[in-house]
Amino acid sequence: MPEHTAKAAERFRYNRMVFVLPPWPEIFKRDAERKQDLDEARRTFEAVSAAYMACGYELITVPRVTVEERVRFVLKKAGLL
Repeated sequence: MPEHTAKAAERFRYNRMVFVLPPWPEIFKRDAERKQDLDEARRTFEAVSAAYMACGYELITVPRVTVEERVRFVLKKAGLL
C-alpha cells in the first residue's frame, strides 16, 4: 500500500470496527445495480477485506440470518442495543 494511502487511512479513521457482509450465494443475483457475477463479488470482497485489515481495522462478519437478526447483530456490536 502506498505510504500516502496508509497515512490517510490512519488520519481519517472514525472507527476501528468495520462490518463486512460476504457474498451470500443463496440470495445473490445480478441485476441493473449489481453488475458483478458471484466469483467477481467474492474476489472484490476479499480484496476490500484485505485492505481494511492492512489498515488495522477490526472486521466483524455479519452472519447470514434474517434481516431483522442482522440489524440486531449490528446494533448490538455497535453498542446501540
